[in-house]
Amino acid sequence: MFQPDYRHFAEVMKNKRPARLPLYEHYINAPFMERLMEHKFAHLAGGNEADRDEYLRQIGRFFKTMTYDVISYEVCITDILPGHGALLGGMPGPIQNRADFKAYPWADLPRIYMDYAFPFFDSLERTLPEGMKAVGGIGNGVFEISEDLVGMEYLPYMQVDDPELYADVFNGIGEMMFQIWSKFLARYKHNFVACRFGDDLGFKASLLTNPDTIRSQVLPQYKRVIDLIHSHGCPFLWHSCGCIFEIMEDVVALGIDAKHSNEDVISSYDRWIRDYSSRIALVGGFDLGFLCQSDEATVYNTVLKEGARFRAACRGYALGSGNSIPDYVPVENYRAMCRAAQTIRDQE
Repeated sequence: MFQPDYRHFAEVMKNKRPARLPLYEHYINAPFMERLMEHKFAHLAGGNEADRDEYLRQIGRFFKTMTYDVISYEVCITDILPGHGALLGGMPGPIQNRADFKAYPWADLPRIYMDYAFPFFDSLERTLPEGMKAVGGIGNGVFEISEDLVGMEYLPYMQVDDPELYADVFNGIGEMMFQIWSKFLARYKHNFVACRFGDDLGFKASLLTNPDTIRSQVLPQYKRVIDLIHSHGCPFLWHSCGCIFEIMEDVVALGIDAKHSNEDVISSYDRWIRDYSSRIALVGGFDLGFLCQSDEATVYNTVLKEGARFRAACRGYALGSGNSIPDYVPVENYRAMCRAAQTIRDQE
């Protein structure tokens, strides 16, 4: 009987309180969806057009069944990068020196991405449930792409040995992202209530690199993409894991509309509410470890109590995990979180 209405999430992205509390997830693992729905469909992603349509149709059915107003969906840039894989660690990326940089097919990457990703966005357009729009678009942020092209452990060496090349890599990434996002927005923006990318800049204790490096190399490329998204009339949601408070004010100043990702071991959600909720929307709130390690009753009762408190304390808030729903999250605990959100709606 649930009728999705993406306008509730649109209000969140304006940092306003919607009439109905929305649910939001950055990512939900397809095998997890299969377990909950007791229906296999993940394999269809690699098939033909009809298979892709059915794959996206099942994703839409999942989000609607779980009473979301929006579908989270993106296709990652790193999927198409020649020689990719360094983002996952254990290997250098394809660019280690100036010769590698010059030989890399930068000019071809937008076309390669379009050939790979646009058929999925076409299927999404054909299968969106009535009343729903998507949140997402082009996956991966600037720093993640640099990790894939160079390698996390190799970036500092490049920065010291050849700072000009280091800067050129980030400028090349920014230009590539700008071109890809431009083509995406021109064709698909009407299907998206908000655009986003994820770029994990920290871990539990600190940033992954020097904050001045992020300010000088990463954030200028952010600004290019965020300004482009805003010029098309779309709000921007930024996902970043880790302890990123050192540069959070810099990112807010770029004009982000919302922030996602939180871990209790770094900070309680109250800090996010206290420091940022007057200026940007906040989504998430419930630590992934809590969702994995608690029992079903604890999840339900905690989300019911704290979710109502987060909604009351924020201007724009959507409830969900602080990270994502991988396949090892207990299905009953995920259901409990969603059920608690539905109870909050019923009690208002």
